[in-house]
Amino acid sequence: MNFYNPIKNKSKLVISFFMIFLFSGFLTRDNDIYFEISKGIELFGKVYREVTLNYVDEINPKEFVLAGIEGMLQSLDPYTNFIDINEQKDIDLMTTGKYGGIGATIGLRNDKIIVVDLIEGYSAQRQGIRIGDEIVRVDSISLNKNNYDQLSLYMKGNPGTSVSVTVLRDGIFGELVFDLIREEVEVKNLTYFGFLPDESNTVFLKLSGFSRTAGEEIKNAILELRNEREIKSIILDLRGNPGGLLDAAISVADKFIKKNQLIVSVVGRDSDAMQQYFAVEEPIAGEADLIVLIDGGSASASEIVAGAIQDHDRGVILGTDSFGKGLVQNVIPLSSETSLKITTGKYLTPSGRSIQKLSYAKENLLASDTTFVIIEEYRTDMNRKVFSGGGIEPDTSVTNDSDSELIQKLIAQGLFFKFATNYFNTNEVISWNELDKEEIFLSFKDYFQSQNINITHNIENQLEQLKQLLEEEKLDGKITQQLSELSKSIKDARISELDTFKYDVLQEIHKEISARIDGREGRIRASLEYDVQLKSAISLLKSNERYQQILALAEEKK
Repeated sequence: MNFYNPIKNKSKLVISFFMIFLFSGFLTRDNDIYFEISKGIELFGKVYREVTLNYVDEINPKEFVLAGIEGMLQSLDPYTNFIDINEQKDIDLMTTGKYGGIGATIGLRNDKIIVVDLIEGYSAQRQGIRIGDEIVRVDSISLNKNNYDQLSLYMKGNPGTSVSVTVLRDGIFGELVFDLIREEVEVKNLTYFGFLPDESNTVFLKLSGFSRTAGEEIKNAILELRNEREIKSIILDLRGNPGGLLDAAISVADKFIKKNQLIVSVVGRDSDAMQQYFAVEEPIAGEADLIVLIDGGSASASEIVAGAIQDHDRGVILGTDSFGKGLVQNVIPLSSETSLKITTGKYLTPSGRSIQKLSYAKENLLASDTTFVIIEEYRTDMNRKVFSGGGIEPDTSVTNDSDSELIQKLIAQGLFFKFATNYFNTNEVISWNELDKEEIFLSFKDYFQSQNINITHNIENQLEQLKQLLEEEKLDGKITQQLSELSKSIKDARISELDTFKYDVLQEIHKEISARIDGREGRIRASLEYDVQLKSAISLLKSNERYQQILALAEEKK
């Protein structure tokens, strides 16, 4: 028999009202965001229509809407971008590791479109295009800095199609025209591998990118070298590697850390919806000692790999602080020719730290502080201290930079690149070892003086500021003149500075000349001869006690 219970039924009624209120809150909040989106689209459309139709000057509707999209995205972080047809091919390249082209890397230097690298075996290299050549025309299209962004559209295409490339070559009179056939170019992530030193049991792996095949390339290289002899230690070089695909980073890390260990976690807007990625295979690198080289150019996927290795105490991180990009992007197709690259989350290393170095929250007035940088202490598996908010900090810091400010500025301005191009084109060069180094050095000094490069040291800037202050205060003009004479003396001393750092000058020229002779591999081999960080890594691997001390539970880690 059922009895009516007023208290029980009243409770049910209260609960029902509460549930309706609770879920109506969620529905209202959901409806609110879609209502705001709808109003925003309507407002944007009205402004777009009115300005396009009624502005005093005629407006290109396509360019105007793209400007509006770019304006919206600029209010967010710098990694959220609209990808048009030109950049779409670069996204495809990252995804597949292949593209239809001539096998040349091209960059903008001093407002000129220059060949900066060649991939051996493809049409550009086979038919005689050289590093340092200036591209002035593709087919009938003249090139300059204003249409440089369109270059990928002109150069890349379906394999088997032809393209005419016209270049100017430093030291050679007139234009050179190359009729090239586009091929399917496979871009290697692993640009160099081998035993180093040659007769040792230490493997050196230079990883320059993270496209889809990065993990397999590492695996195949280790298997190939293992067939030669036993591998006792590995140096993984991630310097200058800007990253790439998350899946590729996971695949590379999988080759070094133990099965089932956490590699990386990704957290989106909903912090409860964390995705975790674990190693799924036994490491191909086994128990070999491991050193990872990083620098300020190591970003994103490079930092995921370095962070996993550091947090699990799998190896020693050596070099300088990494870039500090801890944000994850997804590419969302919008049409057949366009996509949206949008920041959808941040990644955390196995210890739980975010290595994002820069905060975009202050500039970003539209979103919450999802990219705010917090510096906190975390612990590795073996209880070593590591910190969030500043990139990956190496376990042992070693710099490769020259002590000369002048040398650094000449590198930045590409003077060694330009000199090597001129020297190679105007001299018969077969091997660096056969060249007269003194003659090359003197040639460089003459070239340096002939270029009239405007380089100021920090001390010169300070002197200039002091001169301006003196003039504003209308003090004794003799002091100002003395400062001007001192500034001139400093400029004259630059030639002497080249003599002081002659070894550094020849080192940079050696790298560039080797690139002209043997391409990318030649440049890497030459750079290894002078690589202070690499030499430090080799030295550390030879001292097992020092290596283990860095990774062990020593007193300083408590």
